[in-house]
Amino acid sequence: MTPKQRVLAAIEHRQPDRVPIQIYLTPEIEQRLKQYLKTDDLLAAFGVDFRGVEPVYAGTPASIPGGCDSVDEWGVGYKRVEFGGGAYEEAVYLPLAQMRTLDDVEAHPWPDPDLYDYSTIKQQCDAQAEYAVCCGGAGIPDILNGVSRGRGMEQVVVDIVTKDPVGTAIIDKRCDILYERCRRTLEAGEGKIDILCLGEDCGNQAGPMFPPDVFDSFFRPRLERFYDLAHRFGARAMMHSCGNTRKLMPRFIDMGLDILDAMQPEPPGMIPEEIKAQHGDKLVFCGLISTQKTLPFGSEQACRDEARCRISVMGKGGGYIFAPAHCIQPDTPLENIFAIYEVALGMAPGTFKEHGAA
Repeated sequence: MTPKQRVLAAIEHRQPDRVPIQIYLTPEIEQRLKQYLKTDDLLAAFGVDFRGVEPVYAGTPASIPGGCDSVDEWGVGYKRVEFGGGAYEEAVYLPLAQMRTLDDVEAHPWPDPDLYDYSTIKQQCDAQAEYAVCCGGAGIPDILNGVSRGRGMEQVVVDIVTKDPVGTAIIDKRCDILYERCRRTLEAGEGKIDILCLGEDCGNQAGPMFPPDVFDSFFRPRLERFYDLAHRFGARAMMHSCGNTRKLMPRFIDMGLDILDAMQPEPPGMIPEEIKAQHGDKLVFCGLISTQKTLPFGSEQACRDEARCRISVMGKGGGYIFAPAHCIQPDTPLENIFAIYEVALGMAPGTFKEHGAA
């Protein structure tokens, strides 16, 4: 099978020749892997079956606010903070927190979908035609986290629960802008884009982030709009969500979600065998290789055992994409990463080590 055929078979709940593979890495672990394996093409090295396409930004970069190291397209300023072996961009300038009226919302210099060049999308698709072609990403629409970076998490939660007019207007501005960018990208792909990648952290370690009525009234219509967009252009909708989403899975299915991405096995109730039996004929699952326990702290054998278990249970009859539950963190031993991907690729133990030593 080609990578595209393999992915589509799994999505259609047919048994592929091997489980489709995805990988998520922090920059630090990505650099270590490149150095060890002596390659810049980690997607090829790990047999990843997906490739991305995206429009090119053609506008003028925004000015970086004082005291910040970088700025995003929403005007949020970030400072790079070290966390012992890794670094993250932490939001320190929050322009959305300063908005008090609907006029403030309208006056903000929001990103313009017109400032992106979509003309190369089809060409990008053609160049990656043997793979499952994706567009978008986990930051779309990413209501809770995405808006929080510019407004503050506590305020955004209050905005959502109280349906605050100003907070709601900010959220809908974000959704509308990202929706239009996705629409134009899919349109430019002329049916050659297989998956629209999305993200919304609907769960925490204990369960859903919000009560069912809040999810249904606030999140459902905004997320469902993106799922429908993907289907309108012949693509599948794939959504990243951290945390315990088990109680929400029937809703995701009813909304039309095709693939639930970056699933965590650690939260209570997120039991792979039960989830596969309950929803495996309607929802495709991606992830479930533990990035909180097994990969960083387990032995090579424990990593191999978990990979084999996931493939044998979740991959039976299709419906599973092999991947870590989140970005692999900087403190993860390389041998553990090699172990899980050797299992997924059917390689002999130690194959990656031998390649790196060559």
